Amino acid sequence: MKMKKILSMALVGSMIFSLAACASKDESTTASEMTTVPDKIETTSEAEKKDGYEYGLGKTFHSDEKVTYTMFFSDASWYALQDTWKTEGVFKKIEDMTNVHLEIISYDSGDYMNNVTLDINAGESAYIIPKIYDDSAFVDGGAIVPISDYVDKMPYFTDFYNKYDLAPDVRTITRSNGKYYKLPGMKEQNALNYTFVIRQDIFKAAGVDVEGMEATWTWEDLLEALKTVKAYMVSQGMCKESDYIWSDLWCGGGSAQGNGGNLLNVVATTYDVNAGWGMGNGLRFNFDKDEWYFSPATDEYKQYLTMVNAFIKEGILDPDTFTQEDDQATTKFYNGETVIQSVNQSQMATTYSKCAENLGEGNFELYYTIPPRSKLYNYSTAGSNRLENGVMISQRALDELGEEDFIKMLRFVDWLFYSEEAYTLCKWGPKDEYYEIKDGKKVLKDGYCCGGLGYGNNAEGTLTDIRLQWGYAGGNFWYGHSLAEMTDNYTDELNHYVFSDVQNREIPRLAPGVAPTEDQNEQINLIATPLISAVNEWSLQFIIGQKDLEKDWEAYIETIKSNDYEGLVNLYNEVYKASK
Repeated sequence: MKMKKILSMALVGSMIFSLAACASKDESTTASEMTTVPDKIETTSEAEKKDGYEYGLGKTFHSDEKVTYTMFFSDASWYALQDTWKTEGVFKKIEDMTNVHLEIISYDSGDYMNNVTLDINAGESAYIIPKIYDDSAFVDGGAIVPISDYVDKMPYFTDFYNKYDLAPDVRTITRSNGKYYKLPGMKEQNALNYTFVIRQDIFKAAGVDVEGMEATWTWEDLLEALKTVKAYMVSQGMCKESDYIWSDLWCGGGSAQGNGGNLLNVVATTYDVNAGWGMGNGLRFNFDKDEWYFSPATDEYKQYLTMVNAFIKEGILDPDTFTQEDDQATTKFYNGETVIQSVNQSQMATTYSKCAENLGEGNFELYYTIPPRSKLYNYSTAGSNRLENGVMISQRALDELGEEDFIKMLRFVDWLFYSEEAYTLCKWGPKDEYYEIKDGKKVLKDGYCCGGLGYGNNAEGTLTDIRLQWGYAGGNFWYGHSLAEMTDNYTDELNHYVFSDVQNREIPRLAPGVAPTEDQNEQINLIATPLISAVNEWSLQFIIGQKDLEKDWEAYIETIKSNDYEGLVNLYNEVYKASK
């Protein structure tokens, strides 16, 4: 398949709060005095042996003397940290290769940020702080190193940054003083993660050819397809007319964050508006006018709401989607009550195994499709900002190690988070131990499985999961990298929907970075917090039909005007123009 090249650019909606950078209140830096993020980083870091350690492109970092660095670790309860990870697994292998012992300070992922924040504020931070999505709370106060001052000492980071033109993306995390404080996961380009899985066997029986439709289908097409499927199911006694055949997860309970979560973000993205997980503060950039605007006040936003509401009005989408817990939604799909559900890459193996457990092997067929487009735009929902969560480095490390040994540690961090060698080690384990190359592709060897790589256990549960047992393919290390690396574990199903999206959808342009000072950011949040709360409340009422989009739209606009959305737009544009 010939793959259309995508110029990776940033979807602004979900990133606005993280763009809103904080500077100290007494900071007097002007826009003209700001350090700029260069298009290319000039580096003096060549592969060499230096001061008792080896580093550089194409080299494994290795210290002559054993060194110990502390590192926070976000411990996911569904594949909890085991002693074997340290004695036999990922941490032991890292130490064997580099002579660096990582002293792990582990916190449950559900409370990771709270504990990390407490430790940092108490002056007890680990040296290396991974799994950071938003570093805003840590920039002021001097506890975190402005890492942009040191990236020229990091050859793997620099090489990737220069090779894939990451400067525009990195500018979106740059603060009002022109520096950035987080080493982000960086991607060559985005790969679609959140999409839909359907009961292909039922769609086929109903005469609906999703494979033939998906390249160009719209939300209206999906609605008509689901109406056809439901009519077939009713005729076969599989459900009643009053039943819903779509009841989605990541939209209610705690995971949706009170704003409709994943589903609303996916649909809204195709209308070029902010909603759900991507709501942020509602602001979006108009390139023709070179200014920001409030997308929930636009006609496009009304069209997006109308489309989602249509799935509920037609008896397809369950209104409980926006209040129920995730396991209630998944149970309905696994039991065969519903025929479509949101899914992401890490959920695929679980979805299949749970369907097999409840429906029986051979009694169902799953298909992973790309999301529809809107009639307005042909946008991918993969997201266009190529930055992932990242790593902060504590000032404590610099203070205690001194400059020379601090730079040595950074070169280890550079290898661990940005080299292809470390990426493969942390994702797959040592070559020929748990995986091998067949027909040019990495595959797990017999006897092993890995939920994190999409390889589910067999029906007897006799395979050893390399993530559960040894910590490979965990969530603290392998974010970003090249498209080839990111997709080296993809199954045929996953390859299909990722590359179908690449081939058939477009990526929106990258909005410019905006870096308010702390005072400006405080003003923005004072307006945005109650404003967005009102937008979310009205939006969910429109969607489930408690409010009428024709009769009540003007009342909604008046409500968000009274919450000063125009003042938010004016303030944000003032900040933007002052920083140009």
